[in-house]
Amino acid sequence: MKHSILYGILACTVLASCDTKDGTIKGDNKKIELVNHSKTPNLLELKSGFENVEITTLLSSEDQLEDSPNFVYGSMADGAGLLKNSDGTYTLINNIEADYSVARITLDETFKPVSGEYILNAEASARTAQCSGSLITPEEHGFGPLYLSGGEWGGASKAVFSIDPYKDAANASIAQTLPALGQWSTENAVAMHQNAFPGKTVVLIGDDTSDNETPSGQLAMYVGNKGDLNGGKLYGLKVITEGINYEMDMEEGVSYDVTFEEYNERTLDELEAESRAKGIMGFSRVEDIDWRRGSASNNREFFFAVTGRKKDALLGKGSFYGRIYHVVLDENNPLKGTIECVLDGDILDGKAKAFHSPDNIVVTENYVYIQEDPNGYPDTPEKDHYAQLYEYNIKSKNLKTVLECNQDYAASLGYGTANRNWEITGMIDISETIDVDRTFLLITQNHGWENPSFTDPLANPTPDRNEGSMLYVIKGLKR
Repeated sequence: MKHSILYGILACTVLASCDTKDGTIKGDNKKIELVNHSKTPNLLELKSGFENVEITTLLSSEDQLEDSPNFVYGSMADGAGLLKNSDGTYTLINNIEADYSVARITLDETFKPVSGEYILNAEASARTAQCSGSLITPEEHGFGPLYLSGGEWGGASKAVFSIDPYKDAANASIAQTLPALGQWSTENAVAMHQNAFPGKTVVLIGDDTSDNETPSGQLAMYVGNKGDLNGGKLYGLKVITEGINYEMDMEEGVSYDVTFEEYNERTLDELEAESRAKGIMGFSRVEDIDWRRGSASNNREFFFAVTGRKKDALLGKGSFYGRIYHVVLDENNPLKGTIECVLDGDILDGKAKAFHSPDNIVVTENYVYIQEDPNGYPDTPEKDHYAQLYEYNIKSKNLKTVLECNQDYAASLGYGTANRNWEITGMIDISETIDVDRTFLLITQNHGWENPSFTDPLANPTPDRNEGSMLYVIKGLKR
């Protein structure tokens, strides 16, 4: 379930990029040392064709950080964003989903985690799960920095949280939400690049609502003046091509016309009722969203994941196994565009036949990286696997499997059991931020790896779960 980062337009996009005028190698930060920092071993297994990708471990729930030994990297880490500080260090903002909190982790100039603290705790979130998150930055959006976090399940605060990345940790029990963005089972809220629609701030919101009879997760859009997250209008995606009543009426590889219909309501139940009354498309759990990097034209494109839900009454209406959608917005009007299902896990002999609940995504200029959170129904041999990371080529439309959680190996070492699927989540592209090309962060929620010490009491004094999390660096993936 998460994620945005500081991106720019690359002049060179190969791993050992082009020479600059001073003779240095672009994308090769000599201060950065991508080495294992966690006591927990690598529990990911690369697939064929990705042997040259490098995986290092940054942090896990069993680690102690030297400058804050009492900090605990808590239960079910999820969405994240990374900032570079003026002194050369780095700040990672990281949702801790099952502890209903948001952590701030400091990494030194070499990219070693050295301290951590909580800047939003369970009291502030009303014990609402903090799922995916995304950064707003001056470089990308023209204002900020600001971190948006999705309040999804558990508590009463199903809203978009607005967090100052540098807020005083003493105020962790104080929350600020954005009512103008509406109440949802909020998976994520992602602001598009300022170049997409100059003078406007456009925020995409994913609704992870589950319904056993009617697909009820909406894709919402907030549009305000640049930098304004309070006075704009709220809309929902509606497919206007004739004959499309449910998401499964849309076929893989076919483009359909969409508009975004304005909402009058802002509260949870009222927004759901208004969505149905206005024919706004319901999906089987909208998960993560991300926009395409590169040119302004690219910036008007975004992809989102529908994780799926297998219930008999949803047959022919909502996805069982998950889909990835591609939306292209009109150059002059964010309220018009097209939608295409580019990957359909319900086509059991199709290119996405292995899909078992795609969840989080990150989009670069040329690729979409898709992370799985298996929902527990591996109905075909192709879907009978642990959580996987996929690489989708936007231009060629080829799909490859990058890696898989190695739970058999993990269980043999005492890191949980093999009968509870982990989740891959929180992946963000950090290449621009640390100046090392083709470099990403990735998180696993290691369900079944449990210890009473895996929750920080400053985040959540009365934990519901104590499952371990892991934070990795993945170097060498294409962008």
